[in-house]
Amino acid sequence: MEGLELICFQIISNVGMARSCYIEAVEHAKEADFEAYEASMNEGDCFFEQAHQAHSSLIQKEADGQPTQITLLLMHAEDQLMSAEGFKILAAQFADVYRRL
Repeated sequence: MEGLELICFQIISNVGMARSCYIEAVEHAKEADFEAYEASMNEGDCFFEQAHQAHSSLIQKEADGQPTQITLLLMHAEDQLMSAEGFKILAAQFADVYRRL
Protein backbone atom coordinates (compact mmCIF):
# COMPACT_ATOMS: atom_id res chain seq x y z
CA MET A 1 0.00 0.00 0.00
CA GLU A 2 1.44 3.35 -1.01
CA GLY A 3 0.68 6.99 -1.59
CA LEU A 4 -2.88 8.20 -1.39
CA GLU A 5 -4.29 4.85 -0.25
CA LEU A 6 -1.86 4.71 2.69
CA ILE A 7 -2.64 8.27 3.74
CA CYS A 8 -6.38 7.56 3.57
CA PHE A 9 -6.00 4.52 5.81
CA GLN A 10 -3.85 6.54 8.23
CA ILE A 11 -6.63 9.09 8.46
CA ILE A 12 -9.38 6.47 8.84
CA SER A 13 -7.61 4.42 11.48
CA ASN A 14 -6.55 7.42 13.56
CA VAL A 15 -9.93 9.13 13.52
CA GLY A 16 -11.58 5.83 14.39
CA MET A 17 -9.40 5.62 17.48
CA ALA A 18 -10.04 9.30 18.26
CA ARG A 19 -13.79 8.83 18.00
CA SER A 20 -13.63 5.80 20.31
CA CYS A 21 -11.68 7.84 22.86
CA TYR A 22 -14.22 10.67 22.69
CA ILE A 23 -17.10 8.24 23.24
CA GLU A 24 -15.21 6.72 26.16
CA ALA A 25 -14.70 10.24 27.53
CA VAL A 26 -18.46 10.83 27.56
CA GLU A 27 -18.92 7.60 29.54
CA HIS A 28 -16.38 8.85 32.09
CA ALA A 29 -18.13 12.21 32.33
CA LYS A 30 -21.44 10.41 32.81
CA GLU A 31 -19.88 8.66 35.82
CA ALA A 32 -18.53 12.02 37.08
CA ASP A 33 -14.95 10.78 36.62
CA PHE A 34 -13.63 13.96 35.05
CA GLU A 35 -10.00 12.99 35.47
CA ALA A 36 -10.58 9.93 33.29
CA TYR A 37 -12.68 12.11 30.97
CA GLU A 38 -9.72 14.46 30.44
CA ALA A 39 -7.35 11.53 29.87
CA SER A 40 -9.63 10.02 27.23
CA MET A 41 -10.09 13.38 25.52
CA ASN A 42 -6.33 13.95 25.46
CA GLU A 43 -5.74 10.49 24.03
CA GLY A 44 -8.39 11.15 21.40
CA ASP A 45 -6.76 14.46 20.56
CA CYS A 46 -3.43 12.69 19.95
CA PHE A 47 -5.06 10.31 17.47
CA PHE A 48 -7.00 13.15 15.86
CA GLU A 49 -3.81 15.18 15.45
CA GLN A 50 -2.11 12.27 13.64
CA ALA A 51 -5.07 12.03 11.27
CA HIS A 52 -5.05 15.77 10.75
CA GLN A 53 -1.34 15.71 9.92
CA ALA A 54 -1.92 12.99 7.31
CA HIS A 55 -4.77 15.02 5.82
CA SER A 56 -2.65 18.17 5.85
CA SER A 57 0.05 16.36 3.88
CA LEU A 58 -2.47 15.91 1.06
CA ILE A 59 -3.40 19.58 1.18
CA GLN A 60 0.28 20.57 1.14
CA LYS A 61 0.94 18.39 -1.92
CA GLU A 62 -1.98 19.99 -3.70
CA ALA A 63 -0.70 23.45 -2.79
CA ASP A 64 2.66 22.45 -4.25
CA GLY A 65 1.02 21.65 -7.58
CA GLN A 66 0.55 17.90 -7.13
CA PRO A 67 -3.21 17.43 -7.43
CA THR A 68 -4.81 14.63 -5.45
CA GLN A 69 -7.06 12.17 -7.23
CA ILE A 70 -10.46 12.21 -5.56
CA THR A 71 -11.48 8.65 -4.74
CA LEU A 72 -14.25 7.07 -2.73
CA LEU A 73 -11.61 6.08 -0.17
CA LEU A 74 -10.48 9.71 0.21
CA MET A 75 -14.06 10.91 0.53
CA HIS A 76 -14.65 8.29 3.22
CA ALA A 77 -11.48 9.37 5.06
CA GLU A 78 -12.56 13.00 5.01
CA ASP A 79 -16.06 12.08 6.14
CA GLN A 80 -14.62 10.13 9.06
CA LEU A 81 -12.34 13.05 9.93
CA MET A 82 -15.30 15.42 10.11
CA SER A 83 -17.31 12.88 12.09
CA ALA A 84 -14.57 12.53 14.70
CA GLU A 85 -14.37 16.31 15.02
CA GLY A 86 -18.11 16.39 15.65
CA PHE A 87 -17.78 13.69 18.30
CA LYS A 88 -15.07 15.74 20.03
CA ILE A 89 -17.30 18.82 20.14
CA LEU A 90 -20.26 16.82 21.45
CA ALA A 91 -18.12 15.05 24.06
CA ALA A 92 -17.04 18.42 25.44
CA GLN A 93 -20.65 19.62 25.49
CA PHE A 94 -21.85 16.49 27.27
CA ALA A 95 -19.07 16.85 29.85
CA ASP A 96 -20.20 20.41 30.55
CA VAL A 97 -23.75 19.19 31.11
CA TYR A 98 -22.61 16.35 33.39
CA ARG A 99 -20.45 18.77 35.42
CA ARG A 100 -23.51 20.94 36.03
CA LEU A 101 -25.57 17.98 37.18
